[in-house]
Amino acid sequence: MSQLDTKSQRSETIRRDKKFVWHPYTEMSSYIESTEPLVIDRAAGSRLFEKDGRVIIDGNSSWWTALLGHQHPRLVKALTDQAQRLCHTSLGGVTHEPAVDFAEEVLRVAPPGVSRVFFSDNGSTAVEAALKMAVQFHQQRPVSQFRPQSPGSRTHFISLEDAFHGETMGVTALGGVEAFRRPFGSMTMPVTHLPSPADDLDRSLSALEQVLSEREGEIAGLVVEPLIQGAGGMKIYDPEFLNRARELTERSGVLLIVDEVFTGYGRTGSFWALNQTAIQADIVASAKGMSGGMLPFAATLTSEEVYRAFLGDRSRTFMYGHTYCGNPLGAAVAAEVLRVYRDEEILAGVQARAKMIAETFQQLAALPGVENSRSLGMCGALELNPGESPSRKGYLANAGWEVYRLALERGVYIRPLGNVVYTVPPLNIPEEDLELLLRVLAESVMEVVGFHGE
Repeated sequence: MSQLDTKSQRSETIRRDKKFVWHPYTEMSSYIESTEPLVIDRAAGSRLFEKDGRVIIDGNSSWWTALLGHQHPRLVKALTDQAQRLCHTSLGGVTHEPAVDFAEEVLRVAPPGVSRVFFSDNGSTAVEAALKMAVQFHQQRPVSQFRPQSPGSRTHFISLEDAFHGETMGVTALGGVEAFRRPFGSMTMPVTHLPSPADDLDRSLSALEQVLSEREGEIAGLVVEPLIQGAGGMKIYDPEFLNRARELTERSGVLLIVDEVFTGYGRTGSFWALNQTAIQADIVASAKGMSGGMLPFAATLTSEEVYRAFLGDRSRTFMYGHTYCGNPLGAAVAAEVLRVYRDEEILAGVQARAKMIAETFQQLAALPGVENSRSLGMCGALELNPGESPSRKGYLANAGWEVYRLALERGVYIRPLGNVVYTVPPLNIPEEDLELLLRVLAESVMEVVGFHGE
């Protein structure tokens, strides 16, 4: 195809996109009027290939999913091999080898304390399932285990300010990002939001202790993103919060629900963020990297105690399930993801790359206009404060988008969270690609804050 044909085809794709597609997290009038979107033709490893010929480093892992890079050949083969045999069947009264194989494999590497796998198809539904499990669990536990003894009264949840747990209605209530929750505030279930431990560990723990005391017998569960609060601004906090929170919830008979959708599968440097704590959760939600960025696939892992509360007559059944839960294609790929982690020793390669990220963000911390530069594992983040008014800070701020634009001009994709500039590249990104990504990120930040060096 000639360059002219490619350019014409690209323009036609954008024209049809703007006529038919409603994009997520996008104000569409300005998008239609002034945005020229990337048109991605293919991808490989840590690189995206634009229709116009540009090669772009994916510093976002395509919304945090492509932890093994794009088009990993073993994952592609697992997908195509499974597609030749069975693409889909329901999991209601039916089973199949890919679902069973994956469940067995993931439990081998799962955080301590979980022993059962419930399937869904994305992070939102994995956490939504956990909420429903928690409420029904409390209704069905033996009365002698309740504090106080009032089955059915535990319907309140606790989460963190700046939390993000997904898009469905239940998890929207858990969210502590005002811009996401505000349009639906009148419809959401009751949730108490604690101060983030990333801002003040002691204050957060004190607030947790207080609400557990004041609402004794009402709380079904505490829901947390472990160590890094993702969409709330990549806020990093001390594992001690989780250690203490587990003590407090256990004492109060409250379930601890841990959302490892973003943090799991090595993002924080260990396979699970929970591996950096001394605790066991009651329920763990996982998705995103679970299927290597190939397919929608998710799982909610539970303790045996939670699972057993649903055994007995049919009235105790967990009446929840999605059409594509346990989908054979997703399960086959997800099982192969775990084998790739093992065979290619993915986590062993994280340490050197995490050090490169940490060093870059430590250097950027010294710049005027840069605040709270931090990193953990394969995540680095900082906040820009270039003099915008208070109403334009946070998720609705513009500064991060200036960095995004400059970085994209230099061949790197790093979609911001308002004034938070961050990178979460594939865990196995080639070091030369990571060097380029970090250099471009640093140059773009320096240009936005007006730093020109000596």
